[in-house]
Amino acid sequence: MGDTAVVVGGGIGGLAAAIGLHRTGWEVTVVERAPVLADVGAAISLHANGIRALDTLGVGEAVRAASRPQYTGGTRTPGGGWLARMDGAVLERELGTPIVGITRAELHRLLRSALPEGALVIGTEAVSAGPAGAGRVRVTLKEGALDAELVVAADGVNSRLRAQLFPRHPGPVHSGSTVLRAITEEAVGLDMDFALTWGNGAEFGHIALPDDRAEWHAVLNSPPGVRHADPLARLRRRFAAWHDPIPRLLAATRPEAVLHHDIHELVTPLPAFTAGRIALLGDAAHAMTPNLGQGACQALEDAATLAAALAAEPTVESGLARYDAERRPRSQAVARAARQAGRMGQQLSHPLAVAARNTALRLAPSRATIRGILRHADWTPPVLG
Repeated sequence: MGDTAVVVGGGIGGLAAAIGLHRTGWEVTVVERAPVLADVGAAISLHANGIRALDTLGVGEAVRAASRPQYTGGTRTPGGGWLARMDGAVLERELGTPIVGITRAELHRLLRSALPEGALVIGTEAVSAGPAGAGRVRVTLKEGALDAELVVAADGVNSRLRAQLFPRHPGPVHSGSTVLRAITEEAVGLDMDFALTWGNGAEFGHIALPDDRAEWHAVLNSPPGVRHADPLARLRRRFAAWHDPIPRLLAATRPEAVLHHDIHELVTPLPAFTAGRIALLGDAAHAMTPNLGQGACQALEDAATLAAALAAEPTVESGLARYDAERRPRSQAVARAARQAGRMGQQLSHPLAVAARNTALRLAPSRATIRGILRHADWTPPVLG
């Protein structure tokens, strides 16, 4: 259909979109403003829908091989009592794959390796995009410009291109939470693959990795901008009385490895994921809280759907209209569900509300946990033309 495409943003969603477009015949350039591919970030869980999207893009097997399946785990109280258990074997029977854990660095590396040499240009910042005439779009860079038949804005939650395309949209807002995360320096020998622990206004979770190290995250109710001189020491005090392996994970972490980010989301849904020949994708389109573990998975769905829609339709415009119609309702519904999960999970702080939630979770049948995951993970991917 098209000839050339520019993807703005070299994160998970942008790289995946570039792979899909490349596989369907587009000449793709990815511009990433970071001057060095430092692959910052900790680790990530990928649900079946994310894995299925990666299969469509041709990189699913490589990602599985670099991941650790999450067969055992669940949700606990700070004292160690179980609120709900997760059975990854049941998910595998239902969906063909369990949830898997992989470092972001490895996932980025695998996605980059699926692109042709020279497709990713780093240290290049896009400042605007708009019509260039003759059915083309011009991406203005800090130095120079690129013209293409298609532009994909995958430039994150604070997307500059989204703000330009939808100037009346209020943009991202702070969710009320902040997250600190890291990967342990050494193997920690965990006896379960995945766990969440909910306290009053706080959550601690971990993902076991293939090399027996672990990624952990701590989510706290907090106003934006609060930082600590020694965040790891702050967390060790905050979670000192919580059950094993939480203190052990923190003890196995180097202070300089801890990342700290406030969580922002698009509470006001966008009226469209497209404008002219520009498509918004991933956090630029539907930034959501991490409470369902669906942020990256939704970006991967976007990427597979965008490539398939453009391959199936006779024009770029009709392909983008199809992409918008297929992706906007689903991704915005998942974002709403993630927000609600946060309010009923980590963000609850009143002791009576926490006690009521915990009682409800303990009384719920085990199948309810599986149904909750299936509701969002059971997605049928498109077929690339």
